Amino acid sequence: MNYSSTFAVPIKVGKKEKNYLMAKKQEAEKELKAKEAELGTATANAEKETIESEADLISIEDIKSQIATAPDADFDWDADDKKFGNYSDSDREKFEKLYDGTFSSITKGEIITGTVVSVNNKDVVLNVGFKSDGLVSVSEFRDTPDLKVGDKVDVFVESQEDANGQLVLSRKRAKTQKSWEKINSALDNDEIITGFVKSRTKGGLIVDIMGVEAFLPGSQIDIKPIRDYDVYVGKTMEFKVVKINHEFKNVVVSHKVLIEDDLENQKTEIVAKLEKGQVLEGTVKNITDFGVFIDLGGVDGLLHITDISWGRIEHPREVLSLDQKINVVVLDFDDEKKRIALGLKQLTPHPWQSLDESIQIGSKVKGRIVTVADYGAFLEIIPGVEGLIHVSEMSWSQNLRNPQEFLKVGDEIEAQVLTLDRDERKMSLGIKQLTPDPWQNAGEKYAVGTQHVATVKNMTNFGVFVELEDGIDGLIHISDLSWSKKVNHPNEFTKVGEKLNVVVLELDIENRKLSLGHKQLEENPWDTFETIFTLDSIHEGTVLKVTDKGAIVALPYGVEGFVPTKHLVKEDGKSVKADDVAEFKIIEFNKDSKRIVISHSRIWEEARAEARVQDFENRKKEAKAATNAVKKVKDSVEKSTLGDLSVLAQLKEQMEGAETKAAAKKSADKKSEEEAN
Repeated sequence: MNYSSTFAVPIKVGKKEKNYLMAKKQEAEKELKAKEAELGTATANAEKETIESEADLISIEDIKSQIATAPDADFDWDADDKKFGNYSDSDREKFEKLYDGTFSSITKGEIITGTVVSVNNKDVVLNVGFKSDGLVSVSEFRDTPDLKVGDKVDVFVESQEDANGQLVLSRKRAKTQKSWEKINSALDNDEIITGFVKSRTKGGLIVDIMGVEAFLPGSQIDIKPIRDYDVYVGKTMEFKVVKINHEFKNVVVSHKVLIEDDLENQKTEIVAKLEKGQVLEGTVKNITDFGVFIDLGGVDGLLHITDISWGRIEHPREVLSLDQKINVVVLDFDDEKKRIALGLKQLTPHPWQSLDESIQIGSKVKGRIVTVADYGAFLEIIPGVEGLIHVSEMSWSQNLRNPQEFLKVGDEIEAQVLTLDRDERKMSLGIKQLTPDPWQNAGEKYAVGTQHVATVKNMTNFGVFVELEDGIDGLIHISDLSWSKKVNHPNEFTKVGEKLNVVVLELDIENRKLSLGHKQLEENPWDTFETIFTLDSIHEGTVLKVTDKGAIVALPYGVEGFVPTKHLVKEDGKSVKADDVAEFKIIEFNKDSKRIVISHSRIWEEARAEARVQDFENRKKEAKAATNAVKKVKDSVEKSTLGDLSVLAQLKEQMEGAETKAAAKKSADKKSEEEAN
């Protein structure tokens, strides 16, 4: 009786159930042998069918219920009186080895290979050689729609037995673990792996590599800048693993390194074949302010902005655009650094070769201003042919210093050719030559002594530049602005744009210089001031400004005087301050240098000195009178008699008193004089 087929159902069978089935099998076999001996073969076959049919009717629930009524403790496998389980030790050991050989050893966390036993809408049943089959959700086989019974599948053992005694397997974890192993191996061995671009994310793309999501930065997609990442979504591409974060399970891949490796080989091959003057076809890869990078099919070359066009351009975008295909010529290259200099304008003849032969020195040409610099401007006659208009050739005026005041980019003007060198491809132009030179008649029109009206154009520390007419400029020195007022800077006297009456002082036609004056239009008031501000004369003035060295005082008739610091002291010991009105004495007058030095202290100092002199004269007169009186008394005494002692005594007292009084007065006068000094 074959019980293996009877009980080979895909159900969960525990240890107790298995032991019970084995016992029933042994009991049935013994019964069968006994029946065969009693009834014969025919009867035994009939009995066999009966036993098998009874076995088929046995359910797991019946087994469990019978086991429940027959505990293990009461079941004796070695009991001979029950007529089963009577195996020798050697047979038992043999059968146990055969039984154990039908099962595989499975460890939690390992990856094993299973065979598909059946597939339904919910699960896939796998035979992994264990005591029971494993179930894997059919959702984990979405990538294998053609899965069928008998297929081999790798699965991950999550648990040998869950709460229901079921073997827990996972195909997804097996794929993930194998993928991680392959990804780590690819990083360690610098291998190329294949992945599927799932979606776009911020800064790059998400790539599926054997079930593991990896990040592809935008800068690692291609060697050229990518403007639209979406074109790569849904594509299968090759990558190299550049970084793995094992803690967070993050993977970073690059497609660019594969291209760079290929390009490096291509660069070496292309550069080896390069020759100066070779014409190549390329694609505009990137545009910058200084030039354009051209893709020559694996190697980049630089087309500098000066080599794009014979004419001047402000930016390469004026001529070229991205992805444009153009022919360029190799100007130079570096084998080691793999730098290639390219040219575009060199593919066309130089414009100087087509310059009209009729253009010679003195010819008039028309063009457009393309550049304005501090030293001049460039006039483009035809694209690629330019001439320099120096700032000195723009106007007859000597006052022009900044070309931007005269010309600006884009102006259409006419100029005259001053110099021309076709071999060196240089040309200088002039604008002022198109108008008559105003200095040709300057000798007659601006003779010395003639008066004119001029316009203030510019000012410096030393004077004012004025324009008499277009091309005729002159200088008014700061000392020639005013007779009476001291001017520290011309902006104190006038401002740019104002009209001034001037007189010609000097004329130098050869050097085109004109010296002008403004104060000379009036008579020199210092001739009159000399008679008014005489030495020691006193005048009232107002203090305008006080400095460390002294003060400036406004005197009558618009004249200013200077007071040294020591001459600002007043009689009370204090100093005269700004805006104070006081009297000042003239202590110095210089008509040539227009300088007046005055003093306030000198007034009261001299008055005090005069008072002391007068007092001294008065005391001197008193002393002389006293001396005369004493002499008179002496003379009178000599004439009197010697016996008149009372008269003599009285005379002596008078003389001594007069001398004492004179000495005391002299001492007081001396002390007063010392205090005054």
